[in-house]
Amino acid sequence: MTSSSRAPAGRRIRAAATGAPRSRGGDGRAALGPMLREYIISEAMHALGIPTTRSLAVVTTGETVVREESLRGAILTRVAASHVRVGTFQYAAQFGEPADVRTLADYVIQRHYPELAELADTGESGRYLALLREATQRQAALIAKWQLVGFIHGVMNTDNMALSGETIDYGPCAFMDAYDPATVFSSIDRQGRYAYGNQPSIAVWNLSRFAESLLPLLHEEEDEAVRLAEEALKGFAWQFEAAWLQGMRSKLGLFGEQDEDPALVKDLLDLMHRHQADFTNTFLALTLGRLEEPPMAGTPEWVEWLTRWQARLASQTESQEEVRDSMRRSNPAVIPRNHRVEEALEAAVERDDYSVMQRLLDALQQPYAHTPEQAEYAELPAACDRPYRTFCGT
Repeated sequence: MTSSSRAPAGRRIRAAATGAPRSRGGDGRAALGPMLREYIISEAMHALGIPTTRSLAVVTTGETVVREESLRGAILTRVAASHVRVGTFQYAAQFGEPADVRTLADYVIQRHYPELAELADTGESGRYLALLREATQRQAALIAKWQLVGFIHGVMNTDNMALSGETIDYGPCAFMDAYDPATVFSSIDRQGRYAYGNQPSIAVWNLSRFAESLLPLLHEEEDEAVRLAEEALKGFAWQFEAAWLQGMRSKLGLFGEQDEDPALVKDLLDLMHRHQADFTNTFLALTLGRLEEPPMAGTPEWVEWLTRWQARLASQTESQEEVRDSMRRSNPAVIPRNHRVEEALEAAVERDDYSVMQRLLDALQQPYAHTPEQAEYAELPAACDRPYRTFCGT
């Protein structure tokens, strides 16, 4: 589940993110706890409507995996549209034959982007440039969906970006409680490279490595190939912003587009950040009309923001019921809260009790149902003076 993130020899594509050039080393083995974590989170992501690999089964191996302590080994059977990653292209470009990248790109087009197969392979309308553009669009849409539910992948190296546009390899992932763009959970991410707020720029960095591997296919002149690649990558910023802002409009029950919408969203997030408001439950409170629940309730800033939001809603022709339906479909009542996931993992790993995990999975199956039975899974964890940490386990 780890790989090099270095680029092939040759020209580098400018990217918005910087950081460590490669991920950590690993022995390729996994412990039971992290594999069960992937099972829980990937199934929750599927229920949330986010493109993802699925978990078919977790089985123990009978081996001991040595980490900070001796742990039970396990294997997760993952189901995916394919397992081709950006790292796959890097490997082919750096260690394969010159034709290997073309063969790999043709395979990805045939499997994931068949509408591109009939395009010529040279020029600005070429299928390989189109592949880069389409992959960029899929990743922009995917990362926007992550941001809209507070999901933090935790280890976004190039081997963890699937060309299918699915979320893959859940490792030290977690969901954000209090809204803070700097939130990091992964124990190995000591510099915040993969923090919640950095995920869009890291996606661009990864896509830039993908573009580098494709350069010989984009144009025979390297300078022109680089220009074409950089133009394609510029699409990420506006595609992500458009998808994210439209998602935020849906979370707030806003229809159509108005000039003040970006500021309305930004000011709400700023309020949430300053008051350490829970990301999921703040939007849930707005959805259910429980405006007194967020920690900033009663402050002049909250009253002012609510006035602006309600004025924006009043300017629409859609009914209150349509607004509520949009918000309920966009704001989950439950997410896999970190303390609930840990509770399930501890019961399974330490006591061979999978009933806690099963109850959690049952609660996560219909996150937009908003049933009374889901209320306990929306509760926040008890206050703790230590930050929550997750571990890759591989």
